Amino acid sequence: MSTQNFDVVGLTCGHCASAVTEELSALDGVSGVTVDLVAGGTSAVSVETSRELTPAEVAAALDEAGDYSLAT
Repeated sequence: MSTQNFDVVGLTCGHCASAVTEELSALDGVSGVTVDLVAGGTSAVSVETSRELTPAEVAAALDEAGDYSLAT
């Protein structure tokens, strides 16, 4: 099990964090997601997973959750 960290933009509230958590949790190998919400800023998202997630997988999950994206 390893932890991957991602910087995510677009989250503004707890509902946003829940949507992101739900979509990332649905990815194969993911056992846990923690969101450190920074409303209107760059939120830190930690994902516990049994395999390496690609940035494309994470970006697709964020898009599915709402208008969120990886920070560049």
